[in-house]
Amino acid sequence: MPTSAERIRAKCNELANFLVAKNESYGDSALHPIEIFAKGRATDLIRVRLDDKLTRVRNAPAAFGEDVIRDLLGYLVLYELAMEDEGRGA
Repeated sequence: MPTSAERIRAKCNELANFLVAKNESYGDSALHPIEIFAKGRATDLIRVRLDDKLTRVRNAPAAFGEDVIRDLLGYLVLYELAMEDEGRGA
């Protein structure tokens, strides 16, 4: 049976692969938004996405077959990166 440390590393690697693939499919829009409709810093726009996902968790967690928990984890990683990009650290 894998240790907790091994399981944590495996789960983080899964999340990293998921996040990289999703980020590529969205054209890195979380960290570099195209600002057609929404304007603002990446951190502000990511917080809006986090709010939307948390609303989904509260209201309809199984809607559309999405894994909202994995999406939340991914957005939190992107948020940390955006904070670094803005020079504010995590």
